[in-house]
Amino acid sequence: MENPQTPLENGGSNSVNDGKNIAIIAYLTIIGLIIAFVLNNEKRNDFATYHIRQSLGIFLTLFVGGILRYIPLIGWLLSIVVVILMVVLWIVGVINAANGNKKPVPILGEYYKQFIFRIVESTI
Repeated sequence: MENPQTPLENGGSNSVNDGKNIAIIAYLTIIGLIIAFVLNNEKRNDFATYHIRQSLGIFLTLFVGGILRYIPLIGWLLSIVVVILMVVLWIVGVINAANGNKKPVPILGEYYKQFIFRIVESTI
């Protein structure tokens, strides 16, 4: 009988289980993202790299949302909407990482996957 698991799931050198802890750490704060980046730099894991990029996208969007609050009148409202959306995306990202899913976060995940890949292609 054939094994239905892919090489990543059954404990290969670049398995999901190896990168799961690093992926979860990446979502834990900006310091967790830096720690995950350093841990993954030594022995690159595709699953961890994917979630590091998603987490970096969420944190960069939060940063932009913080800048939006300085726009008179409407900025604070936009900032609140961005923060609420990012909290939801953060929760989805942590759940995906914990479950071993390599799925983009809703709404902005595909954009993060393409944009962040171009920016940090050589470093992560």
